Amino acid sequence: MVKNLNKKTIPIVLGMVVLTSQFIFAGNPERAGQAGAAQLLMNPYTRSAGWAGSNQANARGIEAQFLNIAGTAFTKKTEINFARTNWFGGTGIYMNAFGITQHVGETGVIGFGVVAIDAGKIDKTTEEQPEGGLGTFSPSFFNISLSYAKGFSDNIYGGINIKVISEQISNVSATGLAIDAGIQYHTGKYDQIHFGIALKNVGPKMQYTGDGLALQATPTLNGKTSTYLLTMNSRSANFELPSLINIGAAYDFYLTKDTVGRLRTHRVTLNANFTSNSFTYDNYLFGLEYSWKNILMLRGGLYTEEYIFSGGNSDLNRQRMTAFTGPTCGATVEIPFGANKSTFGLDYSYRFTNPFAGVHTFGFRINL
Repeated sequence: MVKNLNKKTIPIVLGMVVLTSQFIFAGNPERAGQAGAAQLLMNPYTRSAGWAGSNQANARGIEAQFLNIAGTAFTKKTEINFARTNWFGGTGIYMNAFGITQHVGETGVIGFGVVAIDAGKIDKTTEEQPEGGLGTFSPSFFNISLSYAKGFSDNIYGGINIKVISEQISNVSATGLAIDAGIQYHTGKYDQIHFGIALKNVGPKMQYTGDGLALQATPTLNGKTSTYLLTMNSRSANFELPSLINIGAAYDFYLTKDTVGRLRTHRVTLNANFTSNSFTYDNYLFGLEYSWKNILMLRGGLYTEEYIFSGGNSDLNRQRMTAFTGPTCGATVEIPFGANKSTFGLDYSYRFTNPFAGVHTFGFRINL
């Protein structure tokens, strides 16, 4: 890979700057609840969840498909990742994520990811039978992602991700398309300084369709009620996607030295990230991780937004809009094996909430 900036990088960087300028001040709590496809904001992966999602500037592998797609470009050969989340303990909602990235060509990486939400079974009801007794249905929510990332120089990486969004119950469904784009810049003597910008969930509006929006009624004409039933279809309103932009930075501290420079035996990484949301409060995310030889990693994070600690402001008619209370934590054990320095990792993270019993995420990763 060349050390000088590739000419193709310049228009990509400029394009990201233009997009950033349009979305950077998009946060608007007055529009809260007006967007759909909220599952696009749910982090399904274990390691980044333990950092409160603050690591988009230095995310690596398939987890970067959620935070900053540029980070998937660091896949050396093949990475496979699976995670299962108990979303808001006690609600019976689970989230499963599977992803794979594959190195192609000289500096390219393609990625494929699936995120599915299991919301359990819900009783069917009607106006005539509001107590149920008609059986059950299971809502279906899933996102399918296909991505490509590339290293444009020794310092700059970029990528794009296309997502298909599907929401469905027994008789109503909605399908949409969203695009993510991101850039990471890494510099410093030991590549210890990281910056990242990511634009997420940009796409056309979605709309629900299906037989569930149909209603049988007896029409009335000139004050007279007819004797036949007429099926009328209602149109649901369009809804927008929860677009956002992430701007983050990170710094690696290497705590041990040798005669030629720094050893990577003990590493401490600090992360900071600003998220500008289009339909709710903006977020400020912070993270800290300690790593011993990249085998044992302990991490913690803090998720913050307006009124998250105070509960709200009655004078301004503002209130807290999240069940998360701020702190997050997690751990990883990554075991090397084979002559190719492949690794197998086990991950766990916990996000504190009120109400509910927190968010637990378990995962494993194979890096070949």
